[in-house]
Amino acid sequence: MKNQNWRRIIVVAIAAVVVVSFMTAAQALPLAGPKRPATVPADFVVTPFGYFHPSCVNHLAKGDVLLQDEGAVQRADGTYENIQECAYPHFEADGTKVVGDVRPVGDGDSEPPYIGHSWIEYASIHTSANYGAVYSEWDVPDAPSANDGQVVYLFNGLEQHSGDVTIIQPVLGWNADYGSAWGIASWNCCKKGTVWEATPAPVNVGDHLFGSMYNNCSAGTTKCSSWTIYTGDLENGNASVLVTSNLGQTFNWAFGGVLEVYYITQCSDYPAPTNYLQGIGFYNQTVLNDEFVSITPAWTVTNVSGGLTPQCNYGGSLPKQVILKY
Repeated sequence: MKNQNWRRIIVVAIAAVVVVSFMTAAQALPLAGPKRPATVPADFVVTPFGYFHPSCVNHLAKGDVLLQDEGAVQRADGTYENIQECAYPHFEADGTKVVGDVRPVGDGDSEPPYIGHSWIEYASIHTSANYGAVYSEWDVPDAPSANDGQVVYLFNGLEQHSGDVTIIQPVLGWNADYGSAWGIASWNCCKKGTVWEATPAPVNVGDHLFGSMYNNCSAGTTKCSSWTIYTGDLENGNASVLVTSNLGQTFNWAFGGVLEVYYITQCSDYPAPTNYLQGIGFYNQTVLNDEFVSITPAWTVTNVSGGLTPQCNYGGSLPKQVILKY
């Protein structure tokens, strides 16, 4: 698959949705809540990267660009806004304190972003140069039958395999931006201890989603400085789009599907799986190398649920699609 063919696929997919930029009264990141670790302050919020002070979660509207010099955001109206380093530490899911973009001691290069055990299962591959693009489709599952204040995230993503300090991802979240409901958002975290979220959008059970991350450089660029993260709903036309710097990273570690959770107290806190999948399926996967040539991803499913309570039907399967079970 050549560069121009991939761009055509993206254009067709984007043309099928209407990019929205709005905020509603129902849209707000969840507070850490009473089930948070004792080290986490009560006024911090839950993100796909752990607990952050609200002032360190920055929202980008349609047309805003996080510039590659890492020092400013260019707003849609042409103005610039300097990026300030977060004045607060953030906390991993288990309460581990992190300052700036420094990773906790003991977090190895071959592990996903250290957020305690909030990552339950994930499918991944890695290479040397950055990928040209990663694309997945999945469907919005049923709402969980129980609501214990849990937060559930489902996404694909990209980061640097060794020495990573940030991850880009198109995310579907339950109880995340929208209480007791599903929503989508594109994210980049956590350079300078700061989280960047594109304007979220609501989605409905059964909607067909796609999440793509593609670099904006020419073919053969092994470390691209500009990326677009696109999370779209082909049913209601909503989308969340983030144009961002690579923040100095080489995005050579791809995730075909990730299940991340907070505050799961019983298995019914998960969305009800479909009978034939017994979980969530990520399908129609497309991965391009740095030459924008399509490759067949040899995904490896990693299950990090050992020792967790409750123990649900965790696991994964391949190869026709990435299926994460719970």
